[in-house]
Amino acid sequence: MDIVLNEVEARVLGSLVEKDVTTPDYYPLSLNALVNACNQKNNRDPVVNLDEDAVRQALDTLQAKRLAGPTNSADSRVTKYEHRLQEVFNFTRGETAILCVLLLRGPQTPGELRGRTDRMHHFEDLTEVQSSLQRLMQRELALVRVLPRQPGTKEFRYKHLLSGDVEDVAADVPSGSSFVSRGAADDDRIARLEDEVANVRKELADVKQQFASFRKQFE
Repeated sequence: MDIVLNEVEARVLGSLVEKDVTTPDYYPLSLNALVNACNQKNNRDPVVNLDEDAVRQALDTLQAKRLAGPTNSADSRVTKYEHRLQEVFNFTRGETAILCVLLLRGPQTPGELRGRTDRMHHFEDLTEVQSSLQRLMQRELALVRVLPRQPGTKEFRYKHLLSGDVEDVAADVPSGSSFVSRGAADDDRIARLEDEVANVRKELADVKQQFASFRKQFE
């Protein structure tokens, strides 16, 4: 099956997959909710500003490619949309999480993938990440490939191939869409903030546990 997604289609598909896993109570998504998911500033690179027409057009072409479309449920008066990635590819949860992050954030190292997929699937170690990447690379139609290592870096980065196998795909991006790439400095700042939030949450959990133990002494 020949699938080549443009940037908007990749963002719409990745957003649907992410919300399916992370917020199942609010999935499938209405058009408005999907636009908001695509335009999030966190867990996205590049940051985009898509309007409803651009997202609707991407949904139409994704439906033609059997990757997404409206739900068949009659429970809601508002049309809602879902992805059909699992029906087409039969991924494991780990493979789904990896492909989702690659769709939403571009090329990633195994270490970045392990940290950024944790909301969707917990990898025990980097070996599990590498195993999932290898399975995606070794499919009859490869869905991931490794990029040449950049100067001054230790880890290889991996990219998805749903948008083709060239460095700069000349994507047919509809009007009403705006893609703004973040610089490396922004990525580093966000990564530091994510680490700080994780540390604060851990410290808060420790404090709660200590307080609970303290209370038990007086019960």
